[in-house]
Amino acid sequence: MLRFENLSKRYSERIVFEELRYGTTSGCVALNDDSGSGKSTLLGILAGMVEPDTGEVWLGGHSLRTTPHEAQSVLTYVPEDCMTYPDQTGREYLARVASERKTKVGSHALDLANRFGLEPHLDKRFEQMSFGTRKKIFLTGAVLGETKVVIADEPVGGLDASARGVLVDLFKTLAETRTVFFSSYDTAFTDACAARTISFADLGMHG
Repeated sequence: MLRFENLSKRYSERIVFEELRYGTTSGCVALNDDSGSGKSTLLGILAGMVEPDTGEVWLGGHSLRTTPHEAQSVLTYVPEDCMTYPDQTGREYLARVASERKTKVGSHALDLANRFGLEPHLDKRFEQMSFGTRKKIFLTGAVLGETKVVIADEPVGGLDASARGVLVDLFKTLAETRTVFFSSYDTAFTDACAARTISFADLGMHG
């Protein structure tokens, strides 16, 4: 459900990575590598937020380069700091995601929001929320519609123990039918998710 070939990225003279390739179907995959190694850049490319210099990404069988709308429609992307929509409320964000995926914010999503403790925060704007609350809103969006791939950058950052437990349950459930690809230094969390851990050395050449 997630596949990439020949991905390369450089900034000026610095080669971040070259010719990365990987493919996986359902399950949890954790990318764990040194700080500054390019994890956020790679995840941004996989989510269509950063343009690679070379290579191609497929999400749920759709090419991000040639059919970006179809590829994005099966993706949930959770950046490290979910401040993409500062003026939007959490409830408005979930409604917008549901609309894009041709569904509604049903009981499943609302139950997850409740388990995350989001009920008092759904009508706040993102700029009024804590770092962890914004992240939990984005993570709740993962259960809306027929997504195939979840890409999350340091998803446990800012979460308390209770929310971490909810996230473990969420990722394990999603991984039964989807690909969950995330970066994390937290080995206890990745172990709890039963995630396969990989590094850039497993993906090809690295700058």
